[in-house]
Amino acid sequence: MNYKQTLDYLFKQLPMYQRQGKSAYKKDLTNTLALCKILNNPQQKFKSIHIAGTNGKGSSAHMLASIFQEAGYKTGLYTSPHLKDFRERIRINGEMISENQVVDFVSDYEDQFVNIHPSFFEWTVALAFHCFAIEEVDIAIIETGLGGRLDSTNIVQPELCLITNIGFDHMDMLGNTLKEIAGEKAGIIKANTPVIISNHSGERQVFEQKAKELDSPIVFVNEMNRTVSYESDLTGIYQKENIRGVYFTCLEAKKLGWNLPNEAIKRGLLNVVKNTNLRGRWETLQKNPFVIADTAHNKEGLQLALSQLEALQAGQNHFVIGFVKDKNVEEVLQLFPKNAEYYFCQAEVSRALPINDLRLISKKMGFKGHYFNTVKEAFKAAKSNCQEAEIVYVGGSNFVVAEIL
Repeated sequence: MNYKQTLDYLFKQLPMYQRQGKSAYKKDLTNTLALCKILNNPQQKFKSIHIAGTNGKGSSAHMLASIFQEAGYKTGLYTSPHLKDFRERIRINGEMISENQVVDFVSDYEDQFVNIHPSFFEWTVALAFHCFAIEEVDIAIIETGLGGRLDSTNIVQPELCLITNIGFDHMDMLGNTLKEIAGEKAGIIKANTPVIISNHSGERQVFEQKAKELDSPIVFVNEMNRTVSYESDLTGIYQKENIRGVYFTCLEAKKLGWNLPNEAIKRGLLNVVKNTNLRGRWETLQKNPFVIADTAHNKEGLQLALSQLEALQAGQNHFVIGFVKDKNVEEVLQLFPKNAEYYFCQAEVSRALPINDLRLISKKMGFKGHYFNTVKEAFKAAKSNCQEAEIVYVGGSNFVVAEIL
C-alpha cells in the first residue's frame, strides 16, 4: 500500500472516534497492551509526561514539548485529533513522522494485529510508541485522546502526570457529573508519580483521594499563590491557566533531574508554534478584516473564546460555525450573541451535524443567519460580507477549523 491507501485502511476499515464518535470508543486497554506486546513493549523504552483534561491538554502538551526542545532534549509529542494531516499526531522535535514510517508500520504489523481487531486510535498509539522507542527520544509528551483511565495511552509509566481541568464534555462516555468525569481523568495518576492539577474544577477531593491511594505527590496549581509571569505565542486568554499548569509541571520535572533552565521555559512558551507547528488555537489567519480560527468546541472552552472575542470590541462579528451531531448544540449555541451575522455550515465528515438539523435548531433558538452545505462556501461568504473593522470567527468544531486552514 502507498501512503494514501494506508490512511484509507486506517480511517475506513477501523473504528475512528474522530469521525464516528461514541461507537468507536473502547472501554478497555486489552488491545493496546496486546499490540505493544507484539512490538516488544516500546512504552517501556522512553520516559514520558502524561496529560489529561477537558480543555487545554493539547495546548499544554505542545507547550511542554516546546520547552523540552528548547532545553536540548530530543522530544516526542503525541496528540489528537489531527486537523489536516494524520501525522500531526506524532512528532519528534516538532517534525511529523514520515509517510514511509506510517506505511511501513502498517505493512509490517497488519498480519500480526489482524486478530486483535484494533481501533484506529489503538493503531495510532501503537505507532507513536513504536516511533518514540525506535527514535530513542529523551522524553515523550503524551496527550490522552478521551478521558484518561481507559484511554489507550494509559499504559505508560510517566515521570509526571498533568491534568488540566474538568468540564462537561463526552458525558455519554465519561459520566454525567463533574465528579464522575474527574474520576476518569484521575485514572492517569500512577503510583509514586507526581501529579499536577491545573484546575481541580471543584473536584479536589477526587484527585486528592486518588493520589493518596497511590502515594503520589500532588500539586493543585489553582491554590498556589506564586505569580507566573511567562507569556506565550498562544494568545488565547484560556492559555493563562495552561501556562501556569505547564510551569508547575516544569518545576516538578526539575526536582526529578530534568535540566529546564528558566530561559528554556521562557523561549519554549514564546515559540510553541515555531517549535511544534500547533494550529487552530486562537489563530489569526489574516487582518483587515480580522479572521480568527479557534478549535474550542465545548461549553467551557467556547465561553472563554467568546469572552476574548467580546473584549476585542470590534464592529459586527461574523461567525462561521458548525458542530458535530453528538454535541448538545442548543447548550453551546446559547453562548453565542444574537446580534451577529451567522454562516452555519456542515463539515465534510460523517460526525458533522447535518446543515438541515442545524438550520432547525438555530431558527428555533432565534438565530438569523445563512446556511451552507460546506465550510468553504460559508467562509467565503463571511469574508465577502465582512467590513475592515469587523471580525470573522471560525469555530464550533475541530473539523470546521481544519477545512479553512
